[in-house]
Amino acid sequence: MTPPVLRPLTLGEILDVAFGLYRSLFLPLLVVTLVTSALPVVLSVYIESAGGALLNLPMYFLNLLLNAVLGAIASAAATFVVSDSYMGRAISARDAFARATPFIGRLIVLGVLMSLVIGIGLVCVIIPGVILFTGLALSTPALVIEELPSANAAMGRSWALTRGFRGKLFWVLLTVLVLILLPTIALGGFAAASGDATLLEPTVSPATLGWLVAASLIQLLIYPLFYCVLTVAYYDLRVRKEAFDLEVLASGLSPA
Repeated sequence: MTPPVLRPLTLGEILDVAFGLYRSLFLPLLVVTLVTSALPVVLSVYIESAGGALLNLPMYFLNLLLNAVLGAIASAAATFVVSDSYMGRAISARDAFARATPFIGRLIVLGVLMSLVIGIGLVCVIIPGVILFTGLALSTPALVIEELPSANAAMGRSWALTRGFRGKLFWVLLTVLVLILLPTIALGGFAAASGDATLLEPTVSPATLGWLVAASLIQLLIYPLFYCVLTVAYYDLRVRKEAFDLEVLASGLSPA
């Protein structure tokens, strides 16, 4: 594979490159997504069909645990797939999983810390929460690509790397999140319109269940685009702030 010409990218170019990577890497990213998300999705559908979370608390908490562990693996594996392709190397989903496994603990801790920090920011005042979300958005790419030793190191690295460019990164992330969430919100609306399930009357009609399954499947298909955007943005900021393009040119080697 031919590595791209590394240079600073505009907002539109980041999205364009990310979409290109998403299209070309659709199959390995789909494998990563299905392997890590199939069981949680099935459990979620079962919980909804069986009366909701309140009536199935043990299964609900088991599903939360599975989402945390498998989500950590998915984020690392997808980042490796996108990063290697972006830098001109090919990697299979199987190899990406093998490389992702050692990062599971750090990624789970990272997810918890980011949720706490960003959640506190959003509860206190929305704007600080948005700034924190944007400033810490590149923590996962930094952690796995640079093989950082801890979640704290990854958050600090992302915060430093995004300094001065958080406004641009905010619009990039907002655009892709809207693209990811719109189909899910639309199908969720159809589900609500076609069923009458509530917390007090937790019966899910077949039509509602069908819409929920469709929404979950569409989100599984689209969500890898988020990892593509984060990885491209990560390399863009390294080029801008650290002359990463010159480093690659000087070394004559693709970085790990």
